[in-house]
Amino acid sequence: MGHLDVKQLKSPKDKALYIHHLVKDLEVLDIMLKEGIIEKEPIRIGAEQEFCVVTKDYFPNDNSIDLLREINDDHFTTEIGKYNLEINSDPLLLQEDCFSQLQNQIETLLEKAQKAAKKKDSKIVLTGILPTLRLKHISEDYMTDRPRYNVLNNALKDSRREHFNIHIKGVDELNLIHDCVMLEACNTSFQTHLQIDPDEFVDKYNWAQAIAAPVLSCSVNSPILFGRELWAETRIALFTQSIDTRANSFIHNEKQSRVSFGADWERGTVTDIFRDHISRFRSLLTSNEHDDSMALYKKGVIPKLRALQLHNGTVYKWNRVCYGVGGGKPHLRIECRYIPSGPTLTDEVANMVFWVGLMMGQPEHYKEIHNKMDFKDIKNNFFKAARNGMETQFKWNNDWIAPKDLILNELLPISRVGLEKMNVNETDIDKYLSIIERRVKSINGSQWMVNNYRQLQKTKNNFEALQNISAYMFKHQLDGSTVDGWGIFNPDDNLKIDLSRIVKHNMNTQIILVDQNDSLELVSNIMRWKKIHHLPVINKKKELAGLLTWTDLIKLGNKDLLLRVKDVMTKNLITISQEAPLEDAKALMKKHDINCLPVVRNKELLGILTSSDF
Repeated sequence: MGHLDVKQLKSPKDKALYIHHLVKDLEVLDIMLKEGIIEKEPIRIGAEQEFCVVTKDYFPNDNSIDLLREINDDHFTTEIGKYNLEINSDPLLLQEDCFSQLQNQIETLLEKAQKAAKKKDSKIVLTGILPTLRLKHISEDYMTDRPRYNVLNNALKDSRREHFNIHIKGVDELNLIHDCVMLEACNTSFQTHLQIDPDEFVDKYNWAQAIAAPVLSCSVNSPILFGRELWAETRIALFTQSIDTRANSFIHNEKQSRVSFGADWERGTVTDIFRDHISRFRSLLTSNEHDDSMALYKKGVIPKLRALQLHNGTVYKWNRVCYGVGGGKPHLRIECRYIPSGPTLTDEVANMVFWVGLMMGQPEHYKEIHNKMDFKDIKNNFFKAARNGMETQFKWNNDWIAPKDLILNELLPISRVGLEKMNVNETDIDKYLSIIERRVKSINGSQWMVNNYRQLQKTKNNFEALQNISAYMFKHQLDGSTVDGWGIFNPDDNLKIDLSRIVKHNMNTQIILVDQNDSLELVSNIMRWKKIHHLPVINKKKELAGLLTWTDLIKLGNKDLLLRVKDVMTKNLITISQEAPLEDAKALMKKHDINCLPVVRNKELLGILTSSDF
């Protein structure tokens, strides 16, 4: 979709024309499959490296377009967020040192991006979800100024007809209603492409579904969003909910989300997979660039099937079917979309090698896997892996098994056989599969991040802890190390955070709120029990209405504790924004001779800053 001039599909005329092209594309694909036109060999691989653009102090930067101009390289393209970019690797033959070649190419391009970013006072970070993301970064103000993103946003909103409801429950809980698709911009992936022989495509696709859970379980890297500990791979839940066109799950023509694992094993041909998608998900976009694919094919020209590719670009299966034309020849690929970006380039390539090896090494006893395993077990495995990473149990071959045992005892050997079958260098095989083995035996990216987040919270607030985690990943993402060897780090070890402290760095968000109509006797006891000197007061609209201080109670004595809070509280408050410089807060408190500043956004209380917080 990124290469097409798209527009929202609205008028009956546009819909009829688009559907006509879509049906013709399916007919031509069927003919090419029957006539053996789709390329069977050689097998190629490729990858899409998404990354985050951040400021010097590791917060999302909104300058991706400026950075793209500075880089000036066709391997790079935009993403929906102003703080994301993507690299598209060159396709490589699956043989010899192809994975080292791929890593070298992406590393060269990332270094080029980092050099350009430095000129723009920015940095680039590889991570599934950038830890320092905040709610303000998911507004439409941070959407990349390219027509196709606005068109997609409007089309999804029109299809849904109400705001997006995000609810993710892990150790903590995230529950919010959002008015656009910008939550998608929180997700950063390392998408892997593998060309597949059309004669075995459906069986290979089902195998890709079966192995998704164990591959994901050791690759997870996105446990934190907006400071909350959620799933081991929160991207899975977030992406599913962030562009769900269904207002509820009982919509008759769309039982599945557009982002899904699937409903059942695939059967038939690859065209049947596309037909199922078209049947389930209504087309949202069209373009003026569609071709008469049948006429082109009859002239001996291999068509690009633009209408089919456009529809396919709005159906986000975690294992996605792709059609493409390279060197004048049509081919089919499986795009593995669930592997996150980061935390290092070497970790990402190891994940890819593991997956590709498994795909090519599929043993005979796992052929026609749709007759041997229950799809719902496989689907359940995938979401358990997303929630818990390695800390779960899978149903595999009608038995229960831990991911560690499944990977070490069965899947790593299968992957090695697959790579050897494709004549991949022994050096590459040993290098990358040993990374997976070490990680499975120690910690993955998600476990590393949670361990350090909890450790840092002992001495720093959440806001600063997340900056330190981002800084550490930036420092080590291209140095050849891997996450299994990182461990707990010391934030004072030369992380070079250009820290301009703002109110949010020091404010306290773990606060107790009371209602203005609460009993003063109750509230005074709460303050005594909890040793609280300043207690924010809210009204029935949940807006900040006042502040009750220990000084107020001392002045009152014990004579009027039957009053309500609003009878005693201070109503004319001095407040401050969380974005304000910390020095401004100090000056404000000194000027007004106060020891507490409520931190607000509009009339919403976000936290409080007291003299002791300095």
